[in-house]
Amino acid sequence: MTLLKLDVFSVRNIHSASLLPSPAINLVTGANASGKSSLLEAIFILGRARSFRTTHVKQAIAFDQSNLIVSAQNRLSNGSISNIGIKIDNKQCEIRIDQENKHKADLAYALPVQLIHPKSYRLLDAGPQIRREFLDWGIFNHNRNFLPNWRKFSKALQQRNALLKSRQIKQLSAWDKELVEYGCQVNDFRLQYIQTLQPIFLEMAGHFLETEQVDLRFISGWDEKQTLEHVLKNDLEKDIRYGFTHSGPHRADFLTFLNKRLAKDYLSRGQQKLLVLALMLSQVRLLNQKDQNTCCILIDDLTAELDTENRVKLLEYLSQLGCQVFMTATELADFGNLSTLLNYKVFHVEHGCIKQL
Repeated sequence: MTLLKLDVFSVRNIHSASLLPSPAINLVTGANASGKSSLLEAIFILGRARSFRTTHVKQAIAFDQSNLIVSAQNRLSNGSISNIGIKIDNKQCEIRIDQENKHKADLAYALPVQLIHPKSYRLLDAGPQIRREFLDWGIFNHNRNFLPNWRKFSKALQQRNALLKSRQIKQLSAWDKELVEYGCQVNDFRLQYIQTLQPIFLEMAGHFLETEQVDLRFISGWDEKQTLEHVLKNDLEKDIRYGFTHSGPHRADFLTFLNKRLAKDYLSRGQQKLLVLALMLSQVRLLNQKDQNTCCILIDDLTAELDTENRVKLLEYLSQLGCQVFMTATELADFGNLSTLLNYKVFHVEHGCIKQL
């Protein structure tokens, strides 16, 4: 997957921009509020149909416009060219792939996007939902069978919770069966993914933290000494009282340990950022094992993420990874020594206007 041409219209302060990016490293410079993050946001919207800067993607539409459009020519791993695009207004989201209307999942498969930005360290110390989303994005791209099972589990959970709130207890058994069947499959996908990701994460931690004493521990969301079916029966009275399902894959989590200690409790903020960087790049590396250049990596505000030594490490690693990368910083010098990069382009953003240097 490589963006050969990118067109952005009415994304925040970017009125109109057309880029021919490098298939490897793309460095984006500009002053604060110039539009650097808006460019990355546009690419993120093209891959995920949502924004990383706001809950409601329509807020990314330029102030004086009724819609935003992001489109691209995308070279696939088999060498063929695909045209992808998304149009968002205040009412709807329209997705097109090769002149056909598509869904958000189709867009996400067409352009897997991994984002690393100043708030990424929250993956370690925020609530479990952000870590479930991290896991599920990786599994979604790693195994196409995950999404239909996850959707069926989510539907069963939604129906069960609705019945609990309305106290329609007689209908629970049918949805319990669905919840157990698809919940166990979702749990198996997650557990297998963690086990597959672990050795790659060890290697990445060794590269950035100079230690391989790291461990990922998966938490299923219920007492694993019992079956999910048994746990649901035991929790029934509590579930009815509170009107929702207390146990299941929707409560899953994973914890990160370094030297057998919970990482978030004793690592410095800088070390946490390195650990999260290792986790996120591990996902990309795993994707690349299936097809080279599968993922597009976005790194917003590089200087806020890493010190000089680790910026050098990151650039060296990314240049060898075989993925298309977009990175932002205020000055070109912030990226460090570029002499070792064989294939890169530099873009400068000023008042929403993007020019290649």
